[in-house]
Amino acid sequence: MTKTLIKVPDHAATAALMTGAGDRIELMQTFVRIVEAGNLSAAAAQLGTTQPTVSRRLQSLEQFLGVRLLNRSTHSMRLTADGERCYEHARNLLVSWAAFESDLRGSNEEPEGVLRVVAPHAFGQQRLIRPLADYLKRYPQVSVEWLLHDDTSAQDFITDGIDCAIQVGEIADSALVAIKLAEVPRIVVASPSVLAGGQIPQQAIDLAGLPWLSLRTFYRNEVFLHHMHTGEVQRLAITPRMSTDNLYALRTATLEGLGIAIGSAWILTDDLATGRLVQLAPQWQATPLPVHLVYPYARFYPARLRRFIEVIRAAVPTTLHG
Repeated sequence: MTKTLIKVPDHAATAALMTGAGDRIELMQTFVRIVEAGNLSAAAAQLGTTQPTVSRRLQSLEQFLGVRLLNRSTHSMRLTADGERCYEHARNLLVSWAAFESDLRGSNEEPEGVLRVVAPHAFGQQRLIRPLADYLKRYPQVSVEWLLHDDTSAQDFITDGIDCAIQVGEIADSALVAIKLAEVPRIVVASPSVLAGGQIPQQAIDLAGLPWLSLRTFYRNEVFLHHMHTGEVQRLAITPRMSTDNLYALRTATLEGLGIAIGSAWILTDDLATGRLVQLAPQWQATPLPVHLVYPYARFYPARLRRFIEVIRAAVPTTLHG
């Protein structure tokens, strides 16, 4: 009778797959990535190879095990019953194997492989490239896919093959490990042209009659400003002339004199210093935004992720004020 994954005990299946060829680990890694990415094309992109290569690896694993793992049609892909069992076994086995290698290498383990990181556009372009460069120089066997998305909360870590993300704002997903790195102060600014030669408003209520721009990720039709010394809170209803989900676009629109805006203080520092922008109601600020490094819970984290976490935890508080 042909052996199947169902009929082989866990320890025997592990021994069979591990014996004789490291390429069997590669086959399992490919299969797990296919399942988690949702299709062969996405798996190939995440593995840095081609779809035909991924397809051949899947066929090789099916031939080795003697079972069909996936039912595929033009528009869909579904695990067979054997495929579901294989996926669970393979995923656990790969985690155990990675932990075994890491334990043997100990503190001298050299990070290697591809790290996939998601970060917001502005933060990921301006403030995080230097620590990223430090990380890559320190660990030359690692390469990084640096993916920029402003709505980082929408990422599916497993399907998209994401190792970790830097998120600005509150974390809603309790399934993620969240390390708080810093807080981003937010201030109200405008081009001098918006004031038309008038005095700079000093009170939050004085901002109600001015044209507004909104950053849709954090405020749309109302803003809340807090007095830095008294703690008083002022709510303002606004009707934005323009709204955007991108901090760079908000800054540029503000420089063009389209309206006043609430923005992260770090990205506005140079504009304030040169007089291109002025801070309005300087004693009033929006609630600071927390910055977190997030990643899924797992039994084992590869060295490339552990070392990246160390570098980012040390760098971010400085980059926000440097």
